Amino acid sequence: MAAQDFTLSQELLHKLFEYKDGVLYWKVANSPRVKVGTKAGTPGGRYGYLQTKINGVAYKNHRLIFMMFNGYIPKEVDHEDTNKLNNRIENLREATCEQNQWNRGIQKNNKSGYKGVSLDKDGKKWIAQCRANGKKHCLGRFTSAEEASKAVKTFRENQHREFARHE
Repeated sequence: MAAQDFTLSQELLHKLFEYKDGVLYWKVANSPRVKVGTKAGTPGGRYGYLQTKINGVAYKNHRLIFMMFNGYIPKEVDHEDTNKLNNRIENLREATCEQNQWNRGIQKNNKSGYKGVSLDKDGKKWIAQCRANGKKHCLGRFTSAEEASKAVKTFRENQHREFARHE
């Protein structure tokens, strides 16, 4: 297939790959390094998602799987359980960039132990904050981290709905 007439399609993906339990397997040997029946994809890029080259272009496997089942590739594909190697179709969903961020886990540099909770400058009160609709919302100052966390959880459940992640 020539580079100028290459078009990624659902039909092409079904010709190239077999999907089984979140893994893509090659159906055709489209290069000397590819063997029929082997797993497609290698960890790549900055974040370690599995990616596979098709006609010289690297695609993230979770995006290919989403297209195989849905017929299109959205701007963002979210891993519901946040495990970037769990590419089962049941774990993949279309999302906006903001929704994808909502589904992130707690940051490594978090000092409170609660997502959206930090200690104020004086070290006397716990601040509860959360983002929604492109804005940061300050939910108040609390005497305990647990109280602040409850406020953030309630806000997150109301605003983020199915994309709410508390940990």
